Amino acid sequence: MMGAAFAALGLDWSYTKLPVPPELFEETVRALPGSGYRGANVTIPHKLAALRVADRSSPAARAIGAANTLSFGDGGGIEADNTDAGGFLAALDESPSGARALVLGAGGAGRAVTWALLDAGAADVAVWNRSPARARELAGALGARAVERPEPAEIVVNATSVGLHAEDDPTQLGLARLGEPRVACDLVYRAAGQTPFAGWATRAGARVVEGLEVLVRQGALSFRRWTGVDPPLDVMRTAARGEISPDT
Repeated sequence: MMGAAFAALGLDWSYTKLPVPPELFEETVRALPGSGYRGANVTIPHKLAALRVADRSSPAARAIGAANTLSFGDGGGIEADNTDAGGFLAALDESPSGARALVLGAGGAGRAVTWALLDAGAADVAVWNRSPARARELAGALGARAVERPEPAEIVVNATSVGLHAEDDPTQLGLARLGEPRVACDLVYRAAGQTPFAGWATRAGARVVEGLEVLVRQGALSFRRWTGVDPPLDVMRTAARGEISPDT
């Protein structure tokens, strides 16, 4: 996705996977600027460490408590940001201001989405998790509302891993309780066909936001931060779909 965007804009940049064990994370990150890197995306299990290692951080990263994007500027130092939140809002493509929302899942993705909804003015954000204690912790930290069971809302977001594997059972998300949401966003994505959550949302008459679009939008924010150039979204979408295609 990133490589295709660089090529489309004629940028002589490359995007490389760097497997890093937790015990070497800080040492590796601090060595990257001297090796010619302008930035890095960070995924689990390093998002908390990415925030700690940074010299500066965005309000979003500080509030969420995790970073997925690091930037190494010409002036030195490491800057941390969290584009998961902004990417979600961009993919949502409408303001959640005044809306009632339900977030399914209290992990890192759920945390970013909950903060994004609250920051964008949602009237009420409920958080449900299969482990109620995690939902209460997240809700307490961010000012949301923990619920013991899923409940109807105008905007419903699946921030769990349910749907990632073919054998996953979507009934554990309590979808039968959710009525007919206006918008449903699934952070899980598949190469072909809908996820079980997206299929349920379509049948319920909701506007469905796919996880692939959230992936593209959060990547686009990282791209712009590093390059200062607007990313080619259509190129990134096409490349992302090709990368996860079973035929590639």
